[in-house]
Amino acid sequence: MKTWFITGASRGFGARIAQLALAQGDNVVATARNPQTVVERLGAHPRLLALPLDVTDEAQAVAAAARAVERFGRIDVLLNNAGYGLLGAVEEASGAEVEALYRTNVFGLLAVTRAVLPQMRARRSGRILNISSIGGYRAGAGFGVYCSTKFAVEGLSEALHAELAPLGIHVTVVEPGYFRTDFLDATSLSIAGRAIADYNATSGNVRNVASGLNHQQPGDPERLARLLVAFAEEPNPPVRLPLGSDTVAAIRKKHASDAAILASWHEVASSTDFAAAPLSA
Repeated sequence: MKTWFITGASRGFGARIAQLALAQGDNVVATARNPQTVVERLGAHPRLLALPLDVTDEAQAVAAAARAVERFGRIDVLLNNAGYGLLGAVEEASGAEVEALYRTNVFGLLAVTRAVLPQMRARRSGRILNISSIGGYRAGAGFGVYCSTKFAVEGLSEALHAELAPLGIHVTVVEPGYFRTDFLDATSLSIAGRAIADYNATSGNVRNVASGLNHQQPGDPERLARLLVAFAEEPNPPVRLPLGSDTVAAIRKKHASDAAILASWHEVASSTDFAAAPLSA
């Protein structure tokens, strides 16, 4: 029996994973801004602890982690799932919109991770699953600010992986592609408050087609949820877990593009080192 601590557990991946974890006999600490939405989604359950948590409130994160340990004795799996998107060109996003996005997607993830890690370190055991996105591996027009938050999650996860592996704690950043969730709904995706005509062909076009993609995405969220619940048992988890055929294709495309840059610009890239000292006679 494991104890899961899940942020953003009232809907989407968080709710599905919580439901599956309960079904297999695990304890679940399911958090949301309004914990009643968790109970309405998952029902009352003796192994479910629904807690209020705004991830941007670090004191609330510390209190939630303490209550989880008080109730179940430990936290085995932290699923940092809370987050939302922002659609608009980089220039179109206001400072307030950017700061709000970072407070949830980056600073919130950090706050919850800091709250949970002390008891994992004390036990020299635990797993952290950070939900990123294909947008954390490659950015695209219209999602630049959102992708930048996920790039941050990727970097933090890589560092945490290196720092925590000697302590028996596994860290994996999960990179879903487009899955048929409510991510493109207004509940999960904010639209930048202004639109600039010069971006009509790039980010503006993404604004226009996003609604048409909603609930037509190729990824099956139930399969993802089942996979991640099983993945929590993986003895040697990778630092990255790409999910979805679109993610696989995007990663391969970026690798090829980066390889082409290195091939074309190798001499320039290598030219900035100090000149090699001449060999002495």
